[in-house]
Amino acid sequence: MRVALASDHVGIELKGAIAELLDELSIEHSDLGPYDPARTDYPLHGSRAARAVAEGRFDRAILVCGTGIGISIAANKIPGIRCVACSEPYSAVLSRHHNDTNALALGARVVGVDLAKMIVREWIAAPYEGGRHAVRVAQLAALEHGICL
Repeated sequence: MRVALASDHVGIELKGAIAELLDELSIEHSDLGPYDPARTDYPLHGSRAARAVAEGRFDRAILVCGTGIGISIAANKIPGIRCVACSEPYSAVLSRHHNDTNALALGARVVGVDLAKMIVREWIAAPYEGGRHAVRVAQLAALEHGICL
């Protein structure tokens, strides 16, 4: 598995802690920016990582901004991305089981480092169940392509 990491300026420290966790788990990852705490906009970095997943250069993305909300909205504008903003592990796991999420957004001002690591561990490990959920994931893809349900 290859994971793209991105954040805004608020999320740089938490992104670094997540990179350390991925190292511990022997999961390949790349930091797509930013690299310094200068003010920057989450749509730039969130969309860059999401596009890298959509293009197949990475399998998943983990994104961090202040709340996780803005960067998840930006990521979800990229066709093929199903990003979930989570502040607890249960939703992260179910997003994988039921929605086949390929991007996870976290809020640096919402979750602490230990909770963020717990969420990431659970999200990374959770499989997509397919089955009855595949119909819904296909419907999401249809909506992305302008098909009315």
